[in-house]
Amino acid sequence: MADLLSDQEISDALENLSGWRREGDALERTAELADFPTAIAAVNRIAEIAESLDHHPDIDIRWRTLTFRLSTHSDGGITAKDTSLAGQIDETISSL
Repeated sequence: MADLLSDQEISDALENLSGWRREGDALERTAELADFPTAIAAVNRIAEIAESLDHHPDIDIRWRTLTFRLSTHSDGGITAKDTSLAGQIDETISSL
């Protein structure tokens, strides 16, 4: 089990994450990509990262708009696993 982050730790992490916001017990970000194939390429890359970490985001796909939601369900909230994966999602999106 991972330790839940404090409100201050979450606020601090959000300062370094592009476009992420806190939504209750989760982090959320929406990204608009160039087109549908680019959006799917991003999802595929992020899926590989998530699988390697055994930490999977909720992903909503609407044409070229992706919404990511991160929460460590087994711990009941936001942990360092979520902020780390959020950073990796940012890197993936910015590389496309």
